[in-house]
Amino acid sequence: MIPFAYSRPGGATEAVEAVTDDPGAVFLAGGTNLVDHMKLGVASPTTLVDVRAVVGAGIEELPGGGVRIGAGMTNSELAAHPVIRRRYPLLSSALLAGASGQLRNMATTGGNLLQRTRCVYFQDVTTPCNKREPGSGCSALEGHGRDNAVLGASDQCVATHPSDMAVALLALDAEVHVLGPAGERRVPLADFHRLPGAEPERDTVLEHGELITAVELPAPLTEARSAYRKVRERASYAFALVSVAALVRVRGERVVDARIAFGGVAHAPWRARRAEEVLRGRPVTETAFRVAAEAEFAEARTGRDNAFKVPLAVNTCAAVLRSLTGVNE
Repeated sequence: MIPFAYSRPGGATEAVEAVTDDPGAVFLAGGTNLVDHMKLGVASPTTLVDVRAVVGAGIEELPGGGVRIGAGMTNSELAAHPVIRRRYPLLSSALLAGASGQLRNMATTGGNLLQRTRCVYFQDVTTPCNKREPGSGCSALEGHGRDNAVLGASDQCVATHPSDMAVALLALDAEVHVLGPAGERRVPLADFHRLPGAEPERDTVLEHGELITAVELPAPLTEARSAYRKVRERASYAFALVSVAALVRVRGERVVDARIAFGGVAHAPWRARRAEEVLRGRPVTETAFRVAAEAEFAEARTGRDNAFKVPLAVNTCAAVLRSLTGVNE
């Protein structure tokens, strides 16, 4: 048994102060990721500061048509909420594609964004891992690499981000509300997760003591159709080899607007800006969909075991776009 202290603060500000003042303290919400890491020896916090009751756990409809989601809302509650199902079905689909019902009943919106990689070497404390121990090396570079990133990786880390929810939120242009020692700030989700670079141990732009309090979504894209598709090793309870979240708006026979995000291909949920740019104004055809997806992966770097991810991502993206626009193969 590794000893640790447990604290249940009376409010969000008190929680931030408790973690800020203790270098070994971390926030605890659903614990579906953190507790696993404590059992494995990957994480060994000195203090757990329970924030489940001090961050919001509901949905607030905003005047402009958007919504604010409390960081303490469970994945099950969020997926089933009538406002989310009606206005943001993409998010509901992504949530239901992730984990088991039991885990979704515990996992929170804020905690989901802070999931750490499921790279087998990160979770095995007997192996070198720059994310777990900076400077120790990356075992995945020469080891089992089927799940490795093909975009945005570095020679320090090739791990992928595991969240389904975050991929959908990225396509929906979500914004993260944060409370920290310096006060409140808002971070676009597109800027929230970091690529590994020379500091793979840093998953996000959060500083020690900063707490996610809410996630805000803008009003839905009008006249858009959306879908989330996840490709995995087995039908359920598996992390994505590749996933695609897409929203498309079509007028006549041309794409007016598109928002596309990929999961399973990078250290962070990956917004496909290049594919979106190529797709806008293009005719609604299979060829246009493939050209756009291939443009996104033109600079992909693959290894011995994961080269299949590029054609898989292209094919999955094209299939999603076909389903949204009614194009036949």
